[in-house]
Amino acid sequence: MILIEENKTPTAVLPIDHFKEHLRMGSGFAEDTLQNQVLEGYLRAAISSIEGRTGQALYARNFVLSLSEWQSADRQVFPLAPVRSIFAVTVVNEAGVGYAYDSTDFKIVEDSYRPALRSVDGSLPTIPDNGRVEISINAGSAEVWSDVPPDLAQAVLLMAAHYYEYRNDLALGQGCTPFGVTALIERYRPMRLSMVGGQS
Repeated sequence: MILIEENKTPTAVLPIDHFKEHLRMGSGFAEDTLQNQVLEGYLRAAISSIEGRTGQALYARNFVLSLSEWQSADRQVFPLAPVRSIFAVTVVNEAGVGYAYDSTDFKIVEDSYRPALRSVDGSLPTIPDNGRVEISINAGSAEVWSDVPPDLAQAVLLMAAHYYEYRNDLALGQGCTPFGVTALIERYRPMRLSMVGGQS
């Protein structure tokens, strides 16, 4: 499974001013915008981190999901949520020749955490040996920062502030997470069900 992000979130919609307020940086000076590029980098890193931990796409953008086989013959769970729309489903053979199906042949099974692709007629198209299927989708919670779920928005600001404040501390490991972020994103983490005493 390969997920490719086709378009980058525009800088104009990133919460740089909110981030400055979170950091309690001064305002009203001619140098206000000098650190914008640096802050943007930490925000993008934080957004990527939160999306990776939760499987939630914060800003709406286009993706292409490439698969060599289906999860099952009639259903394919997407690796991120929420999925807003399907643009195209293209089956590509070993020679690189593609056949594009009409997007109306498919539907999204909505789920807050694990949305899925299904065919309207019940069976997903066959993927040839050494071939692949490419699914073009639009996914994400929001077009603007104010529409990002509040708990995820706060988690992003906390994570970005952590990156900013410890930017020169080489002793911090990659897995280091600031206090509060884990609690904020906990409900978005995949639920694992196990059998106890022979019952599910």
